[in-house]
Amino acid sequence: MDHYDPQQTNDYMQPEEDWDRDLLLDPAWEKQQRKTFTAWCNSHLRKAGTQIENIEEDFRDGLKLMLLLEVISGERLAKPERGKMRVHKISNVNKALDFIASKGVKLVSIGAEEIVDGNVKMTLGMIWTIILRFAIQDISVEETSAKEGLLLWCQRKTAPYKNVNIQNFHISWKDGLGFCALIHRHRPELIDYGKLRKDDPLTNLNTAFDVAEKYLDIPKMLDAEDIVGTARPDEKAIMTYVSSFYHAFSGAQKAETAANRICKVLAVNQENEQLMEDYEKLASDLLEWIRRTIPWLENRAPENTMQAMQQKLEDFRDYRRLHKPPKVQEKCQLEINFNTLQTKLRLSNRPAFMPSEGKMVSDINNAWGGLEQAEKGYEEWLLNEIRRLERLDHLAEKFRQKASIHESWTDGKEAMLQQKDYETATLSEIKALLKKHEAFESDLAAHQDRVEQIAAIAQELNELDYYDSPSVNARCQKICDQWDNLGALTQKRREALERTEKLLETIDQLYLEYAKRAAPFNNWMEGAMEDLQDTFIVHTIEEIQGLTTAHEQFKATLPDADKERQAILGIHNEVSKIVQTYHVNMAGTNPYTTITPHEINGKWEHVRQLVPRRDQALMEEHARQQQNERLRKQFGAQANVIGPWIQTKMEEIGRISIEMHGTLEDQLNHLRQYEKSIVNYKPKIDQLEGDHQQIQEALIFDNKHTNYTMEHIRVGWEQLLTTIARTINEVENQILTRDAKGISQEQMNEFRASFNHFDRKKTGMMDCEDFRACLISMGYNMGEAEFARIMSIVDPNRLGVVTFQAFIDFMSRETADTDTADQVMASFKILAGDKNYITVDELRRELPPDQAEYCIARMAPYNGRDAVPGALDYMSFSTALYGESDL
Repeated sequence: MDHYDPQQTNDYMQPEEDWDRDLLLDPAWEKQQRKTFTAWCNSHLRKAGTQIENIEEDFRDGLKLMLLLEVISGERLAKPERGKMRVHKISNVNKALDFIASKGVKLVSIGAEEIVDGNVKMTLGMIWTIILRFAIQDISVEETSAKEGLLLWCQRKTAPYKNVNIQNFHISWKDGLGFCALIHRHRPELIDYGKLRKDDPLTNLNTAFDVAEKYLDIPKMLDAEDIVGTARPDEKAIMTYVSSFYHAFSGAQKAETAANRICKVLAVNQENEQLMEDYEKLASDLLEWIRRTIPWLENRAPENTMQAMQQKLEDFRDYRRLHKPPKVQEKCQLEINFNTLQTKLRLSNRPAFMPSEGKMVSDINNAWGGLEQAEKGYEEWLLNEIRRLERLDHLAEKFRQKASIHESWTDGKEAMLQQKDYETATLSEIKALLKKHEAFESDLAAHQDRVEQIAAIAQELNELDYYDSPSVNARCQKICDQWDNLGALTQKRREALERTEKLLETIDQLYLEYAKRAAPFNNWMEGAMEDLQDTFIVHTIEEIQGLTTAHEQFKATLPDADKERQAILGIHNEVSKIVQTYHVNMAGTNPYTTITPHEINGKWEHVRQLVPRRDQALMEEHARQQQNERLRKQFGAQANVIGPWIQTKMEEIGRISIEMHGTLEDQLNHLRQYEKSIVNYKPKIDQLEGDHQQIQEALIFDNKHTNYTMEHIRVGWEQLLTTIARTINEVENQILTRDAKGISQEQMNEFRASFNHFDRKKTGMMDCEDFRACLISMGYNMGEAEFARIMSIVDPNRLGVVTFQAFIDFMSRETADTDTADQVMASFKILAGDKNYITVDELRRELPPDQAEYCIARMAPYNGRDAVPGALDYMSFSTALYGESDL
């Protein structure tokens, strides 16, 4: 109570303003708080020999509330009112609330009237305020108090336990391991913590609650199901429960604190001794490293090459980058350890640490200063020496680079200038060689400056007495001599190129004129040859007539073409005359064209030979197209008659199959007459097939005289034969059905009328919905299951349609009066009489011969079953005729 701070209590009680909202959000929390707060109150009231059952009812008169405050505070409250009236109860509750307020607790929205009226929320809020003030507020752990102190205490106690991570007073306790860890930490003999599983929270919670109630005198404030069955257990209930564990173990905690204090002192002493040993070792190692490093930094032996000096610089960089930084860290850590050690010794009232001789911090600093001074001098020497060699190496490298670039440029240039390539070049090639030579001359002039720079660098290296000056001078002289030779060869080549250019310009003009006229003439001849040799494919006489007209127009252009040919050959002859006169060395043919006079003459002769061949081919094709046209007309005339005839017959058969004129026998006779007339029409189909074969052999693919193809006629003819045969078969089946089922002609007409009416698409078949509508119109009242059963009968293949034959089969099955299995077996009993079996002889005597033998064959496998050999009893007879599952 000495550490009680009213302001701190008020601040901590501030969250209670959210009391009502929390309970309204989750009613499960109210249930948990009822149970927990009731158990907590009874744990104190039993000290006064009483307890409560209903937390909102038993505190209404204020008597047990005042008694509870007296027990937990150890103080006496004002004398309570013993009356039963409401005013007496309010007075007692006000005394209790005044006492709570006197302890510095701020009550928010909690009045005596609500407690007297049994307001659950206000009563729970009041009890939570009491628990905070008297059970949680005084908890203090490592400078934290109240809720934070209790949470820190739980974290410290459960830290060594796996699968326990206490971060709050709700979900951190759901698996029960937190409660078990608290008990095991203080009383390890009560719980075998190693056998607990995180995935079995009910067992963990029940174990902790039972052990706490039995051995620690902590009443069971919650059921395990209350915690596990809630997504987020009530924080106030868990905090109240956990505070009971804190108070139960508070005595053990004090002893533990004392032990920790002693261990802490011993640990500090051990740590200080270790720091002393570490300082001595680290100081010795650091001083030894400084002693070895300084002589290396004071070495000033120069190197003759830049590479060697760069290696020394790289070694120094490795020293600065790799070797020294760890030592800097060691030196810094050494000073930190020394200062830390002195501080700890001073705080522990121990004498200051005095290192061994020569290992003081000041000794190390002095040695380190000498190291850095040597390092600085070594670095300055390295840089100066490198700069000295760098100048010479730079000049030598610059000479080598420029010389290499120049030598690479001049490589092959002398051989190029001495080439005689212009002697066999064309005019365009000569002009290109001239432009290329001009570009080379410009490039040669640009390289004059580089040659001068190379000579100047060589002169400077000689003046600086470069060690490899002889090789530099020899290379420089070679470059200068080559440069002079390149200049002379360049002038000589220009003169030869200009002289050759003038000779070829005249010939080039003639070549160009030849090419301009030869190219279109050659194209004309190639096009003519292509057209004359083109394999034409025509399908009509009009097309062949068009080709003939175009060919006559082409023949009219041949005289003018021959004049152009002779003019082109004259240009080529003039070029040949010039070459012979001036002895020009022609390197190749005409640069503007690859067409030679020989080719022109050859193609012209070929064109003249192809013209009569084309004439003959056109005449033959014209005669063939006349024959094809005759075949088209002949086939079209017959197809235009046969096609409509087939269509008409198909429509007539369709009408006969759905009309109800006359009896089924009349319809059958009518259909057979149609079938005979159709079969008699077959010779015309065969004749048409013959004409079609001639058309195919003539490779005729279209016929403007008819829209019918032979394929259409064949398909129509096959459909006609199939339709008449199928229709005759359907009528025959209808006659068999009518006779077998005893259906009258009127019934058949009625069935046909209903079927035709609901065959809305007039295809001779009804779909499922049409069939359903037909059955409903005939008085059937059925559900989906019954309709599915009927569809399985009339459409066993599940095609989704019902034919007329299936329809009348179904209707006859529904209406006909046929022999049933019961009637057949009744007949058996008449034949058997009193003996209950029938023999083979009796069957032969009573039944016609063919039916008797059929029945005997069916009974053969069952002979001998009965006591009478060669006879069947009632059950054997039924099995032989209907099978074992029919009767």
